[in-house]
Amino acid sequence: MAVYTHVEPDDLAALVARYDIGTVVSCKGIAEGVENSNFLLETTDGRFILTLYEKRVSEGDLPFFVDLLDHLAKRGCPVPAMIRDREGAAIQQVSGRAACIIQFLPGISLTHPTPGQCEAAGAALGSMHRAVADFAGARENSMGHRHWRAIAEGSGDLDAVIPGLQAIVDDELAHLDTHWPRDLPAHVVHADLFPDNVLMLGDRVTGLIDFYFAATDSRAYDVAVTHAAWTFSADGRDCNADCAAALMRGYTSEITLTSDEMAALPLLARGAALRFLLTRAHDWIHTPADALVTRKDPAPFLARLRRYQAADAARLFAAA
Repeated sequence: MAVYTHVEPDDLAALVARYDIGTVVSCKGIAEGVENSNFLLETTDGRFILTLYEKRVSEGDLPFFVDLLDHLAKRGCPVPAMIRDREGAAIQQVSGRAACIIQFLPGISLTHPTPGQCEAAGAALGSMHRAVADFAGARENSMGHRHWRAIAEGSGDLDAVIPGLQAIVDDELAHLDTHWPRDLPAHVVHADLFPDNVLMLGDRVTGLIDFYFAATDSRAYDVAVTHAAWTFSADGRDCNADCAAALMRGYTSEITLTSDEMAALPLLARGAALRFLLTRAHDWIHTPADALVTRKDPAPFLARLRRYQAADAARLFAAA
C-alpha cells in the first residue's frame, strides 16, 4: 500500500455519500507497499479501506478482481468484500482514479512469522487454491515469466541499484527462458502473498488481502512466491528451515502437489525471486520523490535468488 494521489475532503464526502456506510470521520493515508494509494477510512458506521488504483493495476481489470473476491468469499475464504454503493456499483471514480471502498478485516500483518504462522499461511494458500479452482475468470499475469525481460529493459540502469546487477539479470533471464516449465496445473493465483498481505490473530489467518496481482499462472509458482516471501531472513540470506517446512506442511494439508510441481519448485522460486528483484529495482529507480511510499530494497531478493540457485535448493521445499 502507498499514497500517490490525495483525495480532497469534498470529493471524499461525495464518494461516501453514495454508500450506506455512514459519514466520514477521518481518512488517513497508509504508507506501506508500492502499488496503489490506500487510506484507512473511518465513518460513523465503522472502518474501511479506500483504494485508488495506480501504476500496474488497469481499470479494465477491476471487474475481474471484484468477481474473484466475491467467488472466494462465497467459498468461505477470509477475503475482504468490495463494498457496493446503493446502485450496486463497486468501482468508482475519485480524484481522477478508479477507486473502491473495501471491507476492513481484523488482524495484523507480520514482520517475523513463526513456524506456526507459516503453517497457517500455507494452509490458507492451499484452501484458496481449492476454492478458486472452479473460478471462471482469467487474467494474464502481467508480472509473469513472459514479461520479466520487458520489465528489466524498462527499469533503467540496474547497475546503479546494485553494481553488476544487469549481468546477473541477463544470465538468469536466459536460464529461465530455456528451462521454464509450461504444463503445470494452473488457475488464478494470488501471486503476491507476502506477510503484509495476510492478516493474522495469533496463529489464525483472518484475512487474505491485496489481490491486485492475481492472475492465471501455475499454482506451484504461487507456492514458490509465498515460500520466498515467508521463510527468509530480512536480508534474504538465510532460509529458516522450520518456517519453510511448516509452510509446505500447511499447504500440502490442503493440496497435494504433483511430482512435476515438486521438481519444478526450485526453478519457480528462482523466477519468483527474479520477479521481485526486478520490480523492486524498477520502483527504486522510478518512485516519485514526493510520494508517501515506503520503497523496498531489491537486494534481499538477489540474496534469495542466489540461495534458490544452489544445488541443494530442493530441500528447502520439504514438508518434513
